[in-house]
Amino acid sequence: MKNKAPASTHKKVIVVLADKKPVRGYLNPGRLGQADPIDLLTPEGEHVEVPLDRVRSIYFVREFSDEFEPERKAFLSRPKLDGLWVRLKFRDQETIEGVVPNDLLSLLDRGVQITPPDLHGTTLRIFIPRTSLT
Repeated sequence: MKNKAPASTHKKVIVVLADKKPVRGYLNPGRLGQADPIDLLTPEGEHVEVPLDRVRSIYFVREFSDEFEPERKAFLSRPKLDGLWVRLKFRDQETIEGVVPNDLLSLLDRGVQITPPDLHGTTLRIFIPRTSLT
């Protein structure tokens, strides 16, 4: 039996700062709700620490591209995904809908992880810190 190489713990992300400036890099999602500041490894190999209160949202993406934000920010009809359908409102009054796991423990951490409405886009999930929401 062959041993598979362990999957990388760092995922491709685009961190959008409070001023809406995107920063590309790699992040360990297991430590996302536990550590402040977040540890980001840039594609150039630099280690950057970003305080969670400076983060607007974190997009987990398939590839680094300029088109990382979902085309649709709302569902056209009732989503057929398991979980709770939520609408989140940012401090700048912009809204986004998504599906969160039906798990109270995941809602009690420092932010909310949603599955975006555009399932076929570049973005797989979005983490939004509680400090970015009203």
